[in-house]
Amino acid sequence: MNIVKENIDDLNAVLKVKIAPTDYLERYNNALKKYQKKVDMPGFRPGKVPLDMVKKRFGKPILVEEINELLSQSLHNYISENKIEILGNPLPKMDNHIDFDHQTEFEFQYDLGLAPKMNVELSSKEKYPYYSIKADDALIDKHIDYFRKNYGSIIHPETSEDKDVLVGDFAELDAHGNIVPGGFFKTTLIDITKVTNSSNKIKLIGLKIDDKVVLDNLSDDAAYLFEILQLPADKLKVTSLQFRLRNLSRIVQAEVNQDLFDKIYGPGKVHSVEEFRSKISEELAVMFVADSDRKFFNEVIESLLKRANLALPESFLKRYLLATNKERISAEQVDKEYNSYSDSLKWQLIENHLLKTYKVVVPAEELEQFVINAVKMNLAQRGMQNASEEEVKMHVKKVLEDEKQIRGAYDRLYDQKLIDLFKNTFTIDKKEVTYDEFFKKENNHTH
Repeated sequence: MNIVKENIDDLNAVLKVKIAPTDYLERYNNALKKYQKKVDMPGFRPGKVPLDMVKKRFGKPILVEEINELLSQSLHNYISENKIEILGNPLPKMDNHIDFDHQTEFEFQYDLGLAPKMNVELSSKEKYPYYSIKADDALIDKHIDYFRKNYGSIIHPETSEDKDVLVGDFAELDAHGNIVPGGFFKTTLIDITKVTNSSNKIKLIGLKIDDKVVLDNLSDDAAYLFEILQLPADKLKVTSLQFRLRNLSRIVQAEVNQDLFDKIYGPGKVHSVEEFRSKISEELAVMFVADSDRKFFNEVIESLLKRANLALPESFLKRYLLATNKERISAEQVDKEYNSYSDSLKWQLIENHLLKTYKVVVPAEELEQFVINAVKMNLAQRGMQNASEEEVKMHVKKVLEDEKQIRGAYDRLYDQKLIDLFKNTFTIDKKEVTYDEFFKKENNHTH
């Protein structure tokens, strides 16, 4: 077998593979004999069909399969042995014309997309801002309100108020205010605080069981009403609904006292309002580290992408996307989504370069501990704070057997390793901001 690589430019090459009978005849004949043992044809006992008949009837597909397998192995070995860094996989040239009926020698040509050369190094001379979110009094107050509501009690008063949750029947009305026979009807709940149309909101306040009101101008609350009713936006524009109250609930917020402290943190862990606020501040600081890290990470990624200024073999990659996408997509879709795909690929190339250059690895025991911690947190969120060791082990085992979850865990760990690498290498300009300031910056950066 003869394989020759011809460079077209820095990002594209062609592999020419010549195959002679000596390269494939032995494996082809062995494959025929194997097939002979299991083939079943009328007039012959299983496994006793003459080899010539097997060859005549099944020889071509067997030959094609063996040559394809030989090509796959040979291309892989050639690329690996010659340390050719490629993007995707080799693609057969569009004008490969092979006649398996008459040819005995074959030449196949494959397009290669070559990975761009990269020189990305990290230096302490580079400076990046790192925004830490300060848990100010306003944010702590919001969190206390959340706890008070979450640990509050539910009552069912006689008359609705502006923060109640109502359960009732929604029925479609015609132009004359009559219920449409066979029209839209649904029993569901509606949270008055999520209704933004002031006219409809006022109508929902002061209701008693079995009271009826007509809600219109529904398109003002299209997103929320679609969520609870699943009525399409075009229907909401022209529809009036009658709402009949069936039940109502009101959350009476818990008092900020020792009973609330004990419910949240356990008996005797927090003893005063000051300690309660301090504890919340500590928890928020830990919780916001992930947000700060994500913003920092995204800014570094954006900067490295600009600095690397990588070129990619665009035509090859577009053809590769069309050829390998599991769902059928058009060339127009590929053109539309290519920029997003290429940015993702560029970062992947830079990331792999950094992981290799700076010898970043995630040991198996670190992955397992990450999974254990994630499982314990998940169980706690589901009310199983005191799950037994056996229960934890059972859930951990399930996660470790799920390839998709393991890949996600590795991705998160490698991201964190890179964040730590960046923090320890770059000069970091720490800036403390409020919650609102941080997410205003985040939104402005996104848009």
